[in-house]
Amino acid sequence: METKSRTLEITVLSAEDLRIDNKPVKKNAYVVVSVDPFNNKATKVDGEGGSYPSWNDKLVVEIPSQTRFVTLLVKCKGSRGEKTVGLARIPVTDFVGGYSPAACLQFLSYRLRDPKGLKNGIINVSLRVKEPLQDCSSQAAGGGGNAAAIEMGIPIDGRRDYGVVTGIPIWTGYPSNSLY
Repeated sequence: METKSRTLEITVLSAEDLRIDNKPVKKNAYVVVSVDPFNNKATKVDGEGGSYPSWNDKLVVEIPSQTRFVTLLVKCKGSRGEKTVGLARIPVTDFVGGYSPAACLQFLSYRLRDPKGLKNGIINVSLRVKEPLQDCSSQAAGGGGNAAAIEMGIPIDGRRDYGVVTGIPIWTGYPSNSLY
């Protein structure tokens, strides 16, 4: 039985408001991206960003088909060794399937939790699942590879590249005729 996997291109962009024991991180933060205990990659160490580090490191990992989460572990190197700053678990369903085409670049932000489970900053990433099937425009338009045949979506930057916009439906709780 053949196990299928996908290639995930994840760029760890930055983090915000990182703390260790309720004190701002001074320097030397880095991120470990893992999909399982044997498949992980790390960013470079940010030596100057403090509690607002910036990495902009692109990492490529293979995601087996049974993987449910991608884990981002933020650590800090210090004179007393490494300390865990925070952890975020990204559900694979956030970037595979759903409302946006899988092969399109997505920018996401996640809340970090420290080892005690308390909120500890935010991590910003961009990711793309590398699938050679179709380009983003044709997937969004449902054109089966011919994006010019059906132009659905919103033009981006005046180009004829139509993308997908996702949103959350808002319900006010009032019947539509009660306000007017």
